[in-house]
Amino acid sequence: MELQQRQIGPLTILFGKDNGKYPQGNSLLIQGSRSSAIIDPSLGVVARQDNLPQVDMVLHSHVHEDHVAGSHLFPDVPWHAHVQDLPGLASLEGLLDIYGFEGEIRQSFEQTVLNEFHYQSHRDIHGFEDGDQFDFGGVRLTVMHTPGHTRGHCCFIIDWDGSDERLVYLGDIELTGFGPYYGDAWSDLEDFEVSLEKLRHLDAHWWLTFHHKGLIEGRAAFLPMLADFTAMIDYREQNLLAYLVEPRSMADIVAHRFIYRPGTGGVFVDAVERRSMGMHLARLVRDQRVTQVHDQYQVVPS
Repeated sequence: MELQQRQIGPLTILFGKDNGKYPQGNSLLIQGSRSSAIIDPSLGVVARQDNLPQVDMVLHSHVHEDHVAGSHLFPDVPWHAHVQDLPGLASLEGLLDIYGFEGEIRQSFEQTVLNEFHYQSHRDIHGFEDGDQFDFGGVRLTVMHTPGHTRGHCCFIIDWDGSDERLVYLGDIELTGFGPYYGDAWSDLEDFEVSLEKLRHLDAHWWLTFHHKGLIEGRAAFLPMLADFTAMIDYREQNLLAYLVEPRSMADIVAHRFIYRPGTGGVFVDAVERRSMGMHLARLVRDQRVTQVHDQYQVVPS
């Protein structure tokens, strides 16, 4: 199947297979009058390696295996990421720490990152922060720090001369029915909620996700998708509260599956459920909606 791409002003969207469905992704090429950049080189860029664009830098919305899968194809230019995700570009150990896997699952995922996502570290790495700007010559990118998925996850707001059609690159705020993913060691539920609220107040004509949804035209189309995506957090929490009418252990909660579908197996899924629901439980205990006695959690009677 021929890979698709689309030009919007000085921007070229390099779609991965199936609109960037994981492990694929949708990368973005910026071509200004003075310099150029590629955002999140994906496996779709690897598939295009016989016709690679010439760029002056690589920008990462965050550092996960699928977002750096094609970065190794640009070894002679600087790589950029938010300062809090830079360890993932500096070393393989730094990347694996972002996920928080230990033991056999860490060793297994290390091989996946190396063999399937072509991971290579880089020496010429640079950190950006919220509000930083890159001027490519007639094209400007502003960093919007949107943590939650990782500590350093960012969206990129891109404007260009002669047009009011701003594009926002959303990274892994992917607007899918699965909902927000906050199951890694460097994820944070409440940071994610703040980030989603920030996006609700942002104005743009184009919105681009790295996975699945791809290119979205118009704020009127974007906002309901953002609302549905955000609502999955409360949906999970309400399901958890309903489950805790009786005392439940963390092992019970993990086995029940609130993030993934019931019956989904594997130690990776167990780890994601434990971290994700652990954040919900911490909030519910803090807000005195759930009590914890040893390893048993139960709803506080109203």
